[in-house]
Amino acid sequence: MPRPPRLELPGVAHHVIQRGNNRAACFFGDADRRFYLRCLEEAARRRGCDVHAYVLMGNHVHLLVTPAESGALGAMMQDLSGRYVRVINRIHTRTGTLWEARFRSSLVDSENYLLVCQRYIELNPVRAGLVADPGAHPWSSHSYYAAGRASRLVTEHPVYVRLGLTSTERRDAYLSLFAEALDDRVVQSIRAAVNSDSAFGCEAFMDDAEAKLGRSVRLPTRGRPAKSVTEKFL
Repeated sequence: MPRPPRLELPGVAHHVIQRGNNRAACFFGDADRRFYLRCLEEAARRRGCDVHAYVLMGNHVHLLVTPAESGALGAMMQDLSGRYVRVINRIHTRTGTLWEARFRSSLVDSENYLLVCQRYIELNPVRAGLVADPGAHPWSSHSYYAAGRASRLVTEHPVYVRLGLTSTERRDAYLSLFAEALDDRVVQSIRAAVNSDSAFGCEAFMDDAEAKLGRSVRLPTRGRPAKSVTEKFL
């Protein structure tokens, strides 16, 4: 049975995971990571997508992206993957696929959960035991938000901009969110949503997305549905 079309809404943030094929490495050195980010920047600009957050791990990538129009996210990922694989295969004298055939994505309730998802993404190296602090991982958007490092790739989401009147106020407010660890239930909810190509958000967001898409955006469940995550975990 063919898979249903991917959930995609213009103007709504999407959490994206792109994994290496069979969980194998997708980066073989820092030069590869720099090239991937350049490809991402160019593909995002070409396809009209705003990249709010990212993290590059050894065998997968997390992105937080808002497409401007329907189909833009898929087109961006196709451009990015195709160019990156062609060049990396040539440089490293390898053949065959590098990525899983289908990237995973989840609609994100931007008004209530965007910064939760962004923290989840930037804390990935900490959860993996690679670093003790997200700022110690050089291949994520955290250095832009936490240390003010210049980036042509990152576009601040309006939810982040509302954290303060100045860049310093916004940075301080954002960093204060990392004082407490994400609740385990939130982490599991984000993982479940993106791995099942579902949505992550409040009931009102789910209802609105379903009305616009004409299909369910909720996590597939058996039996009694689990209780949804509430705003208290922001």
